[in-house]
Amino acid sequence: MEDIKAYIESGILELYVLGDVSHEEKLEVEAMAAKHPAVKAELEEIEKSLELYAKANEVDPAENLRDRILNSLVVNLGDDRNFVSKEKVQDAKVVPLERPKTSDFYKYAFAACLALLVASVIALISVYSRLQESNNLVASLQSQNQKFANTVSFKDDEIGVLRDRSYKVIRMGGTTKSPNSGLTVAWSPAKKKVWIDMSDAKMPANDQAHQYQLWALVGKTPVSLGVFDADTTSKDMKQMQSIASADAFAVTLEKRGGSVAPTMDQMVVIGKF
Repeated sequence: MEDIKAYIESGILELYVLGDVSHEEKLEVEAMAAKHPAVKAELEEIEKSLELYAKANEVDPAENLRDRILNSLVVNLGDDRNFVSKEKVQDAKVVPLERPKTSDFYKYAFAACLALLVASVIALISVYSRLQESNNLVASLQSQNQKFANTVSFKDDEIGVLRDRSYKVIRMGGTTKSPNSGLTVAWSPAKKKVWIDMSDAKMPANDQAHQYQLWALVGKTPVSLGVFDADTTSKDMKQMQSIASADAFAVTLEKRGGSVAPTMDQMVVIGKF
């Protein structure tokens, strides 16, 4: 049943109804429809849907096209009725044959078929265009749903930090360089995860040439945990690089992209356990 469902959702049935399949694909669809009632029922449903859609969105042919067809008919009919041979009939016994009366009927029928064909092509183009718009809308909705799912997952992780007792929370205070600064760090030695709370951060705004860099002090060795920008509008927590052991945390102002070693006179906040 999963294979039949996947075959129905593949889009081949819609292409079959629209006539946009190869000969081999056409035979395959017809064989599947004969073998599986679900495929046959889906084909009938697609045909009904397209028929209803075409009726609801049928497009009249352009007025200038109708005029051109009618003018062509008038000219052709006029040529047939006004034709006069330039040579005189020499033999009086020769009787000219009259054109069958049915010829006019075929001309009108041809013109009507041509007009119907043009109208059908226009309607089919309109249906195809609307189908493409629907596909684009579905793709856009899927993208938005994925972004929403990612946001929900991230929020779940933030809430998990608050509920997980393995996390240690420390409020880093300002230094002499920036005494009013402050930043909260949540660190789980067991999970080796480090988060900083941007909603509670009090950090001076950095310019485009600099970024803040978080350091973990392991003994007397500073280990970089990544860079970030001061953002007073952010209400989220930011996950930094992981570490299993730390005695203290500190933040320095470095060139954009970070430094291999902290610039000590640019230390903004520090906190110890």
